Amino acid sequence: MKIKLGVIFGGDSVEHEVSIISALQAIEHLDKEKYEVIPIYITKDKEWYTGSALTNLEIYRDLELAKRYAKKVNLVKKGDRFVLQSTGFFKKEVAEVDLVFPIVHGTNVEDGILQGYLETIGVPYVGSGVYASAVGQDKVFMKQILEKEGAIVPKYTWFFDTDFDNKYDEVMDKVKKLKLPLFVKPARLGSSVGITKVNDYKDIEDAVREAFQYDSKVIVEEGVSNLKEANISVLGNHEYQELSEIEEVTTSHDFLTYSDKYLNGGKKGKGISKKGMASSSRNIPAKLDREIKEEIRRQAKIVFRALNSEGVCRIDFLIDDKEKKVYANEINNIPGSLSFYLWEPAHKPYHELLDELINMAIKSYKKKQRIVYSFDSNILENFNGAKGVKGIKGLKK
Repeated sequence: MKIKLGVIFGGDSVEHEVSIISALQAIEHLDKEKYEVIPIYITKDKEWYTGSALTNLEIYRDLELAKRYAKKVNLVKKGDRFVLQSTGFFKKEVAEVDLVFPIVHGTNVEDGILQGYLETIGVPYVGSGVYASAVGQDKVFMKQILEKEGAIVPKYTWFFDTDFDNKYDEVMDKVKKLKLPLFVKPARLGSSVGITKVNDYKDIEDAVREAFQYDSKVIVEEGVSNLKEANISVLGNHEYQELSEIEEVTTSHDFLTYSDKYLNGGKKGKGISKKGMASSSRNIPAKLDREIKEEIRRQAKIVFRALNSEGVCRIDFLIDDKEKKVYANEINNIPGSLSFYLWEPAHKPYHELLDELINMAIKSYKKKQRIVYSFDSNILENFNGAKGVKGIKGLKK
């Protein structure tokens, strides 16, 4: 019997279109002999849709058109079953799912919000849980944890928009203690959106205002000299970690931009490349010293375990090639293209990677079922009615 696999993508995120590409790539490589694939598309206004037409990339050229070829649904639990149910007065079951595979990027979906909803329903799903998703999405939380666990991160400071408006001098004093050049980033965003390189302190305010368009929390980091960028993917959980091949990313810009990641490989003026992250310029395997590669592998396991990640992640590193120093930059709990291009050189084809992720999710779900989250007994069963009601009234007052 086939596993009914709901693949969730889209969402209220600036990385909406990137998620569509990553999800459709995965759907194309899933073994249709093993899985009945049910696409679940979340629009930018947070509506859920399903339908076979959603596996065709062309319909997303007009996001409103995509809705016309699909059925608006909600994901609900009915007894021991998880179903996609039509909205409106007369609710009908449109499809049933055994397992959910979120392939989403960015705020409101990758950051633990969607995972929390899936946990509330109780449906098994692929990838990191609520805590790892939330911490991995917040660059400040992430770096604070990694520093304690022995990973090396660039020097940084951070602040909220209200801090910048109300304590400007105090914030700028902290910023000016960092050496130029600086990188100003939204704290909880990915795909290099909203990032600015600053070579003069007088340009900080404009860069910060740009970042605040995407998040109320901003991080400012020291740039790494003699920079090289390298990424590695990790597959596993807290018990074991398998490492992919290392890639060295090449770009003509000061950092790997959204364009480098997702527009290369597409026709000029036609938007995002169908290859997603796989279209970026890179050297695989990375042309790095053996000692540097070993340090990347060492820190990758530290990062993955420290953040309690699960499934497949991509961890990005910055390298000072002169000083031979490796800095952990960030983790992507649901990486673009699921980092399949890093596993294929390690002799793990994309369909095998997907199989392992699904099997891992099933095992994780079974393990969760053995953990006590609530008690069968009801402490209100012998609740003293009269006194209890008075107590409740007292609480209301």
